[in-house]
Amino acid sequence: MKLLEITKIVIIATLPICMVSCDEEEDDELLGNWTELSDFEGVPRSDAVGFSVSTKGYVGLGYDGEDRLTDFWEYDAEKNTWMQKADFLGVARSGAVGFGTDTKGYLGTGYDGKNKLNDFWEYDPQNNTWTQKADFGGSARYGAVAFSINNMGYIGTGYDGFYLKDFWQYDPQNNTWTQKVSLGGSKRRDAVGFVIGGKGYVCTGLDNGSYEDDFWEYDPALDSWTKKRSISNATSESFDDDYASITGSSKVVFVSGYRAFLVGGSGSISSTVWEYDQTTDLWEEKTGFEGTARIEAVAFSVNEKGFITTGRSSSYYFDDIWTFDPDVEYNEYD
Repeated sequence: MKLLEITKIVIIATLPICMVSCDEEEDDELLGNWTELSDFEGVPRSDAVGFSVSTKGYVGLGYDGEDRLTDFWEYDAEKNTWMQKADFLGVARSGAVGFGTDTKGYLGTGYDGKNKLNDFWEYDPQNNTWTQKADFGGSARYGAVAFSINNMGYIGTGYDGFYLKDFWQYDPQNNTWTQKVSLGGSKRRDAVGFVIGGKGYVCTGLDNGSYEDDFWEYDPALDSWTKKRSISNATSESFDDDYASITGSSKVVFVSGYRAFLVGGSGSISSTVWEYDQTTDLWEEKTGFEGTARIEAVAFSVNEKGFITTGRSSSYYFDDIWTFDPDVEYNEYD
């Protein structure tokens, strides 16, 4: 992928029951604990961009309910503080995607309120500068997914007027795009993409009014996709009986070690949290997100810790930030 305290209390009190966190009794039986941190210092927003470079997280752009934005912020997880950085130099937008390499951040595509976009930009944290790079190789779009593997960037899927499943690789050293094998299975927008152990993963998302339940692993060395277990109750075994709640769109995901954590999003706006274990190809439900349920948030990982911030519920926009420890018991007082 924050708090206007008095306003937040009033508005959240009016939200429907389905928008609050998972039932406390149920949370007590699940593992994992959320901790609220120092609020994001930009204006509340949704559909922003978030990524990490080295030991810092970055959040910017998005939509605040009236305007699309260009501001850009750095989060220091060690100090739990935010610092505003140089504004993004491209047109203000929402629905863009970003990824980080070892030393740089990259951002592109999106929607400016009238036009779908395919421009692409590099952020240098050391010099706090933006540089426009070669346009994204595919069509202008929003609602795509992006990730990086071995300092190569990948962008795919999304919506350009039609649902998409194409995939493209960006080489930062040569500033070039190469089309790769398309995602297996269904086209989609507003899916999630993540990386574990040098492999890329794509799941969830929306295609022609349906939430997709197929789940795919990308091997960059072979340029091939492998279908994993469906994120639905697709077998007669018990392990996937509750998998239907994994599906949806506009969810966020962060990675810690060899596990990914999928949070929030639509289906019904949900606080459900699922952990994916690459070694078993299985999902396990964790303690529900303890902030207000939301869609269109951003997530990033720093030092194997996951963070979630921004997003919206209906017309209410958020600026809180939360971190998750998956291996401790739920503590309602954090």
